[in-house]
Amino acid sequence: MTALQLLSYICAALLIQFTIGTGVAAWRWRRSDRLPALPPIEAGDGAEAPAWPGLREFRVLRRQFEDALRTQCSFQLVPMDGVALPPFPAGQFLTFALDIPHPSGGTSRPVTRCYSVSEAPRPDSYRITVKRVPPPPDRPGLPPGIASNHLHDRVREGDLLRVRAPAGHFSIDADAGVPAVFIADGIGITPMMSMLTWCLEQQPTRAMYLYYGLRHGGEHAFKASLEALAAAHPTFHLNVVYSQPAPSDVLGRDHQHTGHVDLALLRQTLPHVRHAFYICGPPAMMASLVPGLIEWGIPPQDIHHEAFGPASPAPLQAASGEAAIATGVDVRFRRSGRTLVWSGQDASLLDFAERHGVAVESGCRSGSCGSCEMALVSGSVCYAVAPDRDVAAGRCLLCVATPGSALVLDA
Repeated sequence: MTALQLLSYICAALLIQFTIGTGVAAWRWRRSDRLPALPPIEAGDGAEAPAWPGLREFRVLRRQFEDALRTQCSFQLVPMDGVALPPFPAGQFLTFALDIPHPSGGTSRPVTRCYSVSEAPRPDSYRITVKRVPPPPDRPGLPPGIASNHLHDRVREGDLLRVRAPAGHFSIDADAGVPAVFIADGIGITPMMSMLTWCLEQQPTRAMYLYYGLRHGGEHAFKASLEALAAAHPTFHLNVVYSQPAPSDVLGRDHQHTGHVDLALLRQTLPHVRHAFYICGPPAMMASLVPGLIEWGIPPQDIHHEAFGPASPAPLQAASGEAAIATGVDVRFRRSGRTLVWSGQDASLLDFAERHGVAVESGCRSGSCGSCEMALVSGSVCYAVAPDRDVAAGRCLLCVATPGSALVLDA
């Protein structure tokens, strides 16, 4: 063997070694990239978070009740495709497409509902917490909440759910220099749990205050978790308020205040500095608290809120530029072949359509999820409640829209 041949063999062996080493490194990198660590989220900056189109299948990994009365159940969801979940601003919600069996049997009915993520964003799972909705207290003959009771009674660990990507404008601001005040009533605690735990992970030095309104200890969700977080983080100040404490509820141990979360309590307990307020509760709470904060001198840009259902304390000017809602005008549902007269007795075009038996998909009923978005063939609409999502030209959200003129809708 000549020296030249020996050199060529050595070079070939080195080349093979290099190629194998490069391939192994690439394979390891691809494996480690399968579920990357979730990067810090620039929450509340208005940027579009990465998402996926349409519906994606998730498996229920765990179920867990969060309150003593077992009315609030958490569902931990993992993606069936195993691909890492995209970052999203803490406070956003997921939209679920549910197939709910008819009570009398037969064909299942499709129902769309939105539920806030109730923990800090994770790359491998989501958690939602759903409160069982009973019949209205003043009308016990009406059926209970269709979606919440379906999830509580029928959905078990291992079941599959179809989910749209996180959405919504109610999310935490990333400015750690402004103390955050979280105000929740009842199940309004769910987006607060997402914002709060994100803040404690990403901004542990930020001053945080939680005011959590409940009737009594039986419905106190996340009690042990919140108390542990408050004990571990000196910057987190927990204020639990019971309006109807049970005999076993001890002031100072189970709750810090008796009554309601109101402006007087906030003024008494908050330091006199600038705060960013995040509020989620029922219409009555929103209608009193948000205007009260503005009267107190809180700038509107420092007040972020999300109400249960189609409620908002801050009506806007009509989106079409017309301030007055039209009455006595025709609303034509093109695909249904029906033309109806809008009399003004319904709160929204969605209520109007449902009352007349026109099938329209819906979810949050507050201008957030986009399930009821529809093509506006002709005419104009007014928004008495600010949509929580951008609506493209030539389209409208029926759940918060009323006619500004005669309409033709693609339904």
